[in-house]
Amino acid sequence: MNTKKLSRTKNQSTMRMLGKQLQAARKAAGYTQSALAQAVELAEETIAAIEQGRRSLLPPLAAALDQLLDTKGMLVAGIENLPEIDQFPLNAEQFIVHLREAIAVSWYECVVMPGLLQAPEYAGAVFREHVPAYDEAVIKARTTERIDRQEILRRPSPPTLSFVVWEPVLHLHIGGAEIRRSQLQYLRELTELRQLVIQILPLNAPSHAGLAGPFTILETPDHQQLVYAESQLGSHWIADPNEAANRAHKYAMLRSQALSPQDSKSLLDRLLGER
Repeated sequence: MNTKKLSRTKNQSTMRMLGKQLQAARKAAGYTQSALAQAVELAEETIAAIEQGRRSLLPPLAAALDQLLDTKGMLVAGIENLPEIDQFPLNAEQFIVHLREAIAVSWYECVVMPGLLQAPEYAGAVFREHVPAYDEAVIKARTTERIDRQEILRRPSPPTLSFVVWEPVLHLHIGGAEIRRSQLQYLRELTELRQLVIQILPLNAPSHAGLAGPFTILETPDHQQLVYAESQLGSHWIADPNEAANRAHKYAMLRSQALSPQDSKSLLDRLLGER
């Protein structure tokens, strides 16, 4: 039995259920999707996606909608009484959806280069390390998807992008010395993008707020903070405002412990100058 498939199907079903409840409440209150979106300062497409079960209804928005539509806490209660796995989809696919829509991204990484910063050769080398091994067709497809996702970096109106990378990641020889060098060169080129800040947390830093592992904070168009993290045990989301704020404070501490953006460029230049 494919447990992952069943979980995703169940999640889609519960999201659609909440969406239908929102749709019924909206119509009963006399709002169109456009009018409701305007009232809560969201895009009409966001309301449509929630009603169709394509996007999660987050607690702060549910509370605002309950008050606006006079639904007596129905939407918040609906979220709170879902099984945890159904409150927020625990999969990388949902991360990609939120990443594309995010207005700000704060990414701390201590294991491998963040996907948004990976050069094509490096990304392919990372996928070749997967156990059990991917075949070449899968490696090619996944590499293409990852690199295509980097369009976010060069949009006319890109999100605010901040990365803190622990220095050991820069010394990994995944795929060999040439791939490492091409990755360092690519990273150095990215530091020149005006909307993107890359900071390196050096090996000799006396403090390190990220010892518990990597995480990414996404700010949604309706200004909610979502935290995504991956580990050997899988991926998970944090959407509780207090917990998300805790990770935001941790990220701020990491930025203060890391090298400045200019000093980070200088470190990359020194590494590229080594032979």
